[in-house]
Amino acid sequence: MDLNILAMLVWTFSGSVLLFVLMYVDSLFTKYKDFAEVKAGNMAVTTRMVMKLFAQGYVLATSISTAGHLGEALLVSVVSFIILLILESVVHFMIRKWATLDLDTGIQQGKTGYGLFSGALHIVGALIIAACL
Repeated sequence: MDLNILAMLVWTFSGSVLLFVLMYVDSLFTKYKDFAEVKAGNMAVTTRMVMKLFAQGYVLATSISTAGHLGEALLVSVVSFIILLILESVVHFMIRKWATLDLDTGIQQGKTGYGLFSGALHIVGALIIAACL
């Protein structure tokens, strides 16, 4: 088997496992049970989760294209996840205080606009992080 194909398989598998783990860890930080809400058809939670997955995948793809080795790419993705988690918490807090808009509660209630807004924060954060790589 060509070494490039083997490397692609290893990097893809490793990246997929990491993305699953990061999405699971993210679900532990929400006020609601992400996967239960998705199963129940909550489009706000689904929208936020899909946009967050895209954002994390974009950072991972960028880090893979610039990294010298797999460990470096995975580490960059984990660090970016932590940065995005902190950024989300800070922005949600500020919006709750300044605009009296509770994004977490709105998402849990199925308000899709809230999920879009929260997911957009992740995409913008991912674009900024990827530009730094």
